[in-house]
Amino acid sequence: MDEALLRDLTPNVIGVLVRRGADFAAAEDAVQDALVEAVRTWSADPPRDPKGWLVTVSWRKFLDATRSDASRRRREDLVEEEPAPGPAVDVDDTLQLYFRCAHPSLTPSSAVALTLRAVGGLTTRQIAAAYLVPEATMAQRISRAKRTVSGVRLDRPGDVATVLRVLYLVFNEGYSGDVDLVAEAIRITRRLAAAIDHPEVAGLLALMLLHHARRAARTTSTGRLVPLAEQDRGRWDTAAIAEGVEVLQAALARDRLGEFQAQAAIAALHADAPTAGETDWVQIVEWYDELVRLTDSPVVRLNRAVAVGEADGPRAGLAALAALDDSLPRHTAVAAYLHERDGDRARAARLYAEAAGQAPNLAEREHLTRQAARLNALPDR
Repeated sequence: MDEALLRDLTPNVIGVLVRRGADFAAAEDAVQDALVEAVRTWSADPPRDPKGWLVTVSWRKFLDATRSDASRRRREDLVEEEPAPGPAVDVDDTLQLYFRCAHPSLTPSSAVALTLRAVGGLTTRQIAAAYLVPEATMAQRISRAKRTVSGVRLDRPGDVATVLRVLYLVFNEGYSGDVDLVAEAIRITRRLAAAIDHPEVAGLLALMLLHHARRAARTTSTGRLVPLAEQDRGRWDTAAIAEGVEVLQAALARDRLGEFQAQAAIAALHADAPTAGETDWVQIVEWYDELVRLTDSPVVRLNRAVAVGEADGPRAGLAALAALDDSLPRHTAVAAYLHERDGDRARAARLYAEAAGQAPNLAEREHLTRQAARLNALPDR
């Protein structure tokens, strides 16, 4: 079973059903039912035209659900005649569906969750993990969003900023290793950048390219996490870096700075340094200052504390860290790193061990555990 193909086809099939007259919620339900049947039957008998198969089966399931509903009489015109099975029109509805899911009637969080489900192909569990909420809570949020969408006309696009947040979350989810959606996120962002003259769309595309360029160096062959300072920069994708920098420079020239452009500028400064020791941390702190101004995000302030520690010394970084809530994700890991740089190995080892217990994934947990073990193995001074 080609899961990547199913993820590619899902938004297009939903789009076909919506164009035929199905409301969004009913179309998404019908396509999900068809996907379950595809998983069950395709391994033994794959169709020659996967999209056509999904469109036909999804439409039949939509008709079945509509005919059995109490509102059948209100939809008789819609269900009177079923289109003949056959190859589906080759139209890519993915981008349109992103905007439909970012409808103004939805809250940003609901729009993101619904898009990840309908377009990104993520499960409710994966979306809940991205939001750090229980799966049942996320399931309720998605259900409410679908009910809201089914009650409005999807005749105007949603907010660009919401679409960008969706794309960025899909991109980051792709890096988790659970579902690889990185290439899809970049593909859709390219299409969005070609369709919309917006510097933040370009900024997000640049950010994705610059982060993706370092992907091969992020882990070892055994899956161990490699920190940025220790990565083999010869494994970075120079073509992707060059493209990302070019896209970013064009966006910054518009003089309409946004958070994705600022994040991309930080990534570009890392990519531009031949070695970790040659990183321009002073400029990076300046860009983090811009990000704080734009977002006032505690996570941005946490990352800024690391940059301050590199630019002005670990004690300056610790002072910046002291102003932040110590319950922030990765706060303990940052404290461990800064205390190690300040020479307090015992405290750093304890904090690394504590951070390992808080790590969101196995690779990070193992990395932090190794850091604690490394310091504990050093002779006392």
